[in-house]
Amino acid sequence: MQSIVTSQWKQPHASGEFTTGVSLHSHTSVSEETLGFVHALVTALPGLKAVFEFYRGRSARYGIVLDYARANWRPPLQPRMAYDLESRQVQRLGLSPLVSITDHDSIEAPLLLRTIPSSRHIPVSLEWSAPFGQTIFHLGIHNLPSRSGIEWMARLQRYTAEAHAATEAARSSEEMDARLLSMLRELHESPQVLIVFNHPLWDLHKVGSVHRREVSRFLRQAGRTVHAIELNGLRHVRENRDAAQLARETGHLLISGGDRHGLEPNANINLTCATSFNDFVEEIRIDRVSHVHFLPQYRGNWEQRILRSTLNAVTDFPEFLPGWQRWDERAFHPDQNGVMRPFAELWPEGHPPRLLQAAIQVVRLGTSRGLSAPLSLAFQGVNRLEHDLGAGMEWV
Repeated sequence: MQSIVTSQWKQPHASGEFTTGVSLHSHTSVSEETLGFVHALVTALPGLKAVFEFYRGRSARYGIVLDYARANWRPPLQPRMAYDLESRQVQRLGLSPLVSITDHDSIEAPLLLRTIPSSRHIPVSLEWSAPFGQTIFHLGIHNLPSRSGIEWMARLQRYTAEAHAATEAARSSEEMDARLLSMLRELHESPQVLIVFNHPLWDLHKVGSVHRREVSRFLRQAGRTVHAIELNGLRHVRENRDAAQLARETGHLLISGGDRHGLEPNANINLTCATSFNDFVEEIRIDRVSHVHFLPQYRGNWEQRILRSTLNAVTDFPEFLPGWQRWDERAFHPDQNGVMRPFAELWPEGHPPRLLQAAIQVVRLGTSRGLSAPLSLAFQGVNRLEHDLGAGMEWV
């Protein structure tokens, strides 16, 4: 087993001996993203918490109770735009691109891209929200068989829904855990499928120390049906170092995963000489060799990168296709009857309340470096990104 981690700023010629760059784990307009995180982030900026409280009261006049847990937004880039963004970054390194798009619990984007004759090589992939025990993991399921991809998607979605129902009914999760592990074994039997544990140590659902215990139990029981552990291009250095330590403890390979949601391309890729995604999967699963290469954007201030990505949820893009240009056309919330509708359709005036528009304009100004300090308050307990990966992130 060989996991190698390099960076463009320390080893600028690392890609020279390779022919292909693999971009894993990126999202398109198909993904549904919670607005809860956006709300938590923007209200950490000075003065905006009071604005959003006023906004909550104003919405109530229209019979709408704000529910940021149910509300969602879609990343701005449609499938072809996202694919081209990732491909161009790899090509600038002088490499041939292999791009695996992984929207949340959906294979719509790769299936759409594969209708274009020149794009039929694109793998059918997704990021699966998989409940396990007392937490939820995100698993990158790459390169599903073409003939059974839709069937697999339905099975994965059904498992997630039934696991949530079991949790709400306070039933034991043991049966559901066994089903998940059985599905992973079945996926593992397809030699072209790649299963990646995405950002394993990110306690996304805030269950505390329980999450780490469940991670250990999951990897112990899943074994080699999980082919690699992700170093995530949007998570901070300390978390990635801990993920690397986890991989060493469990004997898993490390792999890249950019987790791009906005306009910044993935901050890491895999370097390889594989000429097809199937060959790349064989390199990971059989040869057990992986070369993760971090790109310059990863050196940037972590809070600023998260903010820029999040701002894409509330930014207008007039150059995009009609119906996808305004932020309130890409963000959705239940109406008075509980039906999910774009924010643009919720307001009697035909546009969001002026106070909300003003608040969003303030948030957009948050790209200025002067807001780094207040932003850090939104991530208490999280170390700021260091300017150098430093010792401990490069192994052979």
